[in-house]
Amino acid sequence: MPTQDLEAVRKLKSGIEGLDHITKGGIPIGRATLVAGTAGSAKTIFGVQFLAAGIAKFDEPGVFVTFEESPSDIRKNVKSLGWDIQAWEDARKWKFVDASPEPSHSPVSTGHYDLGALIARIENAVREVGAKRVVLDSLGAIFSQLGETAQIRHELFRTASALRKLDVTAVITAERLQDYGAIARYGIEEFVADNVIILRNILEEEKRRRTIEILKFRGTEHSKGEYPFTVTRDGIVVIPLSAIELKQRSSNIRVSSGNPSLDEMCGGGFFRDSIILISGATGTGKTLSVAHFVKGAAEAKEKCLLFAFEESREQLIRNATGWGLDYESMEKAGLLKVVCDYPEVKGLEDHLIAIKQTIAEFKPNRIAVDSMSALERVSSLKSFREFVIGLTSFIKHQEMTGLFTSTTPTLMGGTSITEAHISTITDSIILLRYVEIYGEMRRGLTVLKMRGSKHVKEIREFNIDEHGMHIGKAFRNVSGILGGVTTQLAQNEVDRISRLFDPQASEPKS
Repeated sequence: MPTQDLEAVRKLKSGIEGLDHITKGGIPIGRATLVAGTAGSAKTIFGVQFLAAGIAKFDEPGVFVTFEESPSDIRKNVKSLGWDIQAWEDARKWKFVDASPEPSHSPVSTGHYDLGALIARIENAVREVGAKRVVLDSLGAIFSQLGETAQIRHELFRTASALRKLDVTAVITAERLQDYGAIARYGIEEFVADNVIILRNILEEEKRRRTIEILKFRGTEHSKGEYPFTVTRDGIVVIPLSAIELKQRSSNIRVSSGNPSLDEMCGGGFFRDSIILISGATGTGKTLSVAHFVKGAAEAKEKCLLFAFEESREQLIRNATGWGLDYESMEKAGLLKVVCDYPEVKGLEDHLIAIKQTIAEFKPNRIAVDSMSALERVSSLKSFREFVIGLTSFIKHQEMTGLFTSTTPTLMGGTSITEAHISTITDSIILLRYVEIYGEMRRGLTVLKMRGSKHVKEIREFNIDEHGMHIGKAFRNVSGILGGVTTQLAQNEVDRISRLFDPQASEPKS
């Protein structure tokens, strides 16, 4: 018997940024999707945005059924997100079905209760505005009016069936008691809905982090696992790491670091679309390296965007002036934009979105972040790695040069947590180290890694003065610099080690 192809499940674009990536096309059309979450997980915002995006982006009218907040409260609460619900109501694009309780009324048990009258109101509202989308917020508020579990399940099936017959795509919100555990409060909501989306507002290491997970999409594929999201002034923004693809183009074009000696050590400068990590202890010259990077951009008439998370704008300008650089003139010429912010003022997801928006507005050729270690302080390790992956991927897709700095935990070096999470993602790593020789503290620099290019492997000494960084000759007769324990070698030991690497070397004269 010939096999008939099953009709593919069609999807409706949600209009929520990033969500359609992890749902692989949107929310299944003509079905009910349960959105479950604890208090503060943005369930109501999700529902409102689902309708708002449908109207604003796709001209699809919607009906919002509210069981808790009054329509007037919802209008006020989402006004700050730029959604003028009243205007959409006047244009017959948005319709409220108000099933919220009157504050002055006390609940009274009257025996058997069903949702027949409510379903009739929803059907009437859908026909009145020609709705394509419906939101019910939230189920928990009406369960108290229903009796036994069997009746609750029956009424839910009845409601879902009615919505399906109306040929609308529905989102139904429900409460959870905890972020990990039962899907919804009553334990039956998820069995009624065709699809289940879970929103979480997790407390990790004293920091809040919102995530979204597609738990179930009947008959269609979706991305697995949790994905971070945040609520901005434009609503929910999902950060879909699954959408990141290793399809960035590579270029052989070089750009200057702003320091000729460092360019020579790197084989001619940085690749244009590369990510560079500069790691070192405090005071080794990381911010100065960023200043040289900015200078290199200005000399090439390229635009550079500098994000500073440890120093204020005034400090940066003062320090740059001390090295002979005029940041203010660069800004006036449109070649530089400096953005200073404390890492603690918002979560990493918000920082990432803000960085992307600023890049989109300024359209730089280069971007510098000083420092990544500061951002790592305000997040969990998982959040930080997701941030790094999201940022580096975005920069590479824009074919910009990215420079990050990282602070090592000890004065003489050592791998930082930040460096461990970034090093495998970056294309180049430059280490700045203190070197102690005969009781004197000196500075050393080496190019540890340079993908796709030859580079000098020596550890060279450098000095800092009012003109910036000056890289000199390589350290000789010294070992243990990178490990933080330097040892001065005798000349005969140096000769012996040289012969190990070069058998043709002559024996030392007696």
